[in-house]
Amino acid sequence: MIPFQIAGRTYVDGLISKRLGETKLGEHVQTVHEYNWEEELYNSNARFVLLGIPEDIGVRANYGRGGTYTMWEPALRAILNVQDTKKLQGKDLLVLGAFDFRELMDETNNADVNTLRQVVVHIDEAVSVMIQKIVTAGKVPIVVGGGHNNAYPLLQAVSTVKGQKINCINLDAHSDYRMMEGRHSGNGFHYAKRKGYLHKYAIVGLHENYNSQYIMDALEADHDIYYSTYEGIFLREEQTFLQSVRDALKHTGRTARGIELDLDCIERVLSSAATPCGLTTLQARQYITQCAMAGNAAYLHLPEGAAKIGAVEDLYNAKLIAYLVTDFIRGYQTVV
Repeated sequence: MIPFQIAGRTYVDGLISKRLGETKLGEHVQTVHEYNWEEELYNSNARFVLLGIPEDIGVRANYGRGGTYTMWEPALRAILNVQDTKKLQGKDLLVLGAFDFRELMDETNNADVNTLRQVVVHIDEAVSVMIQKIVTAGKVPIVVGGGHNNAYPLLQAVSTVKGQKINCINLDAHSDYRMMEGRHSGNGFHYAKRKGYLHKYAIVGLHENYNSQYIMDALEADHDIYYSTYEGIFLREEQTFLQSVRDALKHTGRTARGIELDLDCIERVLSSAATPCGLTTLQARQYITQCAMAGNAAYLHLPEGAAKIGAVEDLYNAKLIAYLVTDFIRGYQTVV
């Protein structure tokens, strides 16, 4: 069983940098007690629940660079230190906590790919159970950290609670529709589609250099899948970026919709598959805002970013995630 660490009031307060004359979001976010957290979650009037998945096992199971486990706490600190205002109020957000993968990460430090893929199945189970509890309580999960493998248990959980397939929109350089060769960060959406949790899937900004012909053929053959490419948008100018987002939203409209943004699609962001040629941070914020304002958002998932990979550290990813999370909350509230 993978432990989950509840982020109580004392822990949250320790991450807030208070300043005279200002009120930080973290001073008013809701928290729960470990001994009674499920009941308190259910009774909370917060609309959103923030939690972390600090692991990189799914990334390494896809032959990727580890480091995505480092993103959760810096991102949480940045979110908590945003200003609390009339348009963005801490009371609307419940900070639940994060999974504790320390023991599992140590055990798999030198594991081979097959072993890692078996471990991902256990991560799937733990994440799905937790997300089901949040969705059953009527809340919208906001999930930070870890690999994109966690899209699968998110879709599974929401679909299970709602008793129907759900849709999903993904801003990503990769489709994450690789072969079903064992669970990893590159095939979560393929598994969700085959297992009956995912209905319509839309990907915005695929990089033509990094999606195989096998994958492109699979996407083309499924009428429930829409995609646009980075090259089609920015090089051949077949459509604008925002038009591509709107087309993807139209494709996935009218039912519950997962909102995914893989940090590795943003130019020069430290991630498991960083790119020198990608979207801007402004475009990422526009995407999140447009998705939130379109309604039907079932969850927000921000995977693949890292605060540190090897000797390389990033000073901005945490703040970027804080922008994306708060953009989502503000955009969502315009349609509620």
